[in-house]
Amino acid sequence: MSTELLFPADFLWGAATSAYQIEGAPLADGAGPSIWHEFAHTPGRTRNGDTGDIACDHYHRCREDVALMAELGLNAYRFSISWSRVLPEGRGRVNPPGLGFYERLVDALLEQGIQPMLTLYHWDLPAALDRLGGWLNPDSADWFADYVQILFRALDDRVQLWVTLNEPWVVVDGGYLHGVLAPGQRNLFAAPHASHHLLRAHAAAVQAYRAIGRHQIGLVVNLEPKYPATASAEDFAATLRADAYWNRQYLDPVFLGAYPPELAEIFGAAWPTFPAADLDFIRQPLDFLGVNYYSRQVVRHDPQDWPLQAARIRQPRHTYTSLDWEVYPQGLTDILEWVAQRYGPLPLYITENGAAFYDPPQADDLADDPLRQRYLRDHLQAALAARQKGVNLRGYFAWSLLDNFEWAHGYAPRFGLTHVDYATQRRTIKASGRFYAKVIRSQGAALRVDDAGA
Repeated sequence: MSTELLFPADFLWGAATSAYQIEGAPLADGAGPSIWHEFAHTPGRTRNGDTGDIACDHYHRCREDVALMAELGLNAYRFSISWSRVLPEGRGRVNPPGLGFYERLVDALLEQGIQPMLTLYHWDLPAALDRLGGWLNPDSADWFADYVQILFRALDDRVQLWVTLNEPWVVVDGGYLHGVLAPGQRNLFAAPHASHHLLRAHAAAVQAYRAIGRHQIGLVVNLEPKYPATASAEDFAATLRADAYWNRQYLDPVFLGAYPPELAEIFGAAWPTFPAADLDFIRQPLDFLGVNYYSRQVVRHDPQDWPLQAARIRQPRHTYTSLDWEVYPQGLTDILEWVAQRYGPLPLYITENGAAFYDPPQADDLADDPLRQRYLRDHLQAALAARQKGVNLRGYFAWSLLDNFEWAHGYAPRFGLTHVDYATQRRTIKASGRFYAKVIRSQGAALRVDDAGA
């Protein structure tokens, strides 16, 4: 067994969560409702009618959860702010108890030597702003800029890594195009405008940070490498459309100042002409990019697939998660290399990576989860391969620290390194969490063990 340290001493080993998924107490201490609170309370929107009303009760148990992070050996933690906990109406009046919760959380992290990576928006727009049009309102970029400045002034003395948006693709595809996520709209004409205003909001936040902040700010996107199912011209064209829609739609404007030309083909008459000044503004220099990776897509041309005409082809004899996502570690290496080649050698973080496999509602003290453990090992090896190929990868954040509320899927899928018994709120570190802790302690050397304990 080699004891070679595979990752540098300053590599960030973290786990990620988001506010609505773990905090619970969504209306506590003066907080306002978010679109996710209202969506989850609408009958038929979530599996089993599940809501985030209690979730992991992190709002009341944050110190316990920080101690859990320390037990795992994390030196970083990525979390998000509930906008409506800080600004109940989305604008104007600040709610001191809501802001105070995040100040206490950051302080608790720093006491344990854990670096915060703070995400300013993870899908939970204040409901009051949604009633004004949400991300379809051109003023939304100004709302966001005003909100984030409050956080910068309160926490930039303690937070060194800031994220503007998490996965704008999911916000729009699920929330404005297909209607399966909050706010539940299904409108081909609305989706491009929501995407554009999210990018304007991102740029406004970066601009505001340059005036106030002293550290680093970036964007987090979910990426999926696309591979044609066959060598046919139709499948190749479909793969380009899927790549433009999923991967390049949010990165080309930020780094190259233009939208991919395939989007006009995908949206047809619904694709607008955006002002050149907007595209210039969106191209604000970033300090880093976060990549969320879960799976890949093998693409076949399919006229019935709306609006892309690009269907996902299931791969025989491959492992799939409980959400029917193919396990494909090579895709992580491929997508990180693609980002570096297309957009330059900026620092990258893997800001989410993980898998939902079946875990029982109650866990014994071992909480054995060999499939998730193998998933982590194989994807960490894929991350290492990207580093060895020259990718400027600075850290890895497993999704997720805790089993949690998985949006429209409710509490059925479990991604956590830590099992949560939702009836008792008991936390039990799974075997995958113990394996991750071993990798952290060894600075990657544990990945050299052939079976990695799996």
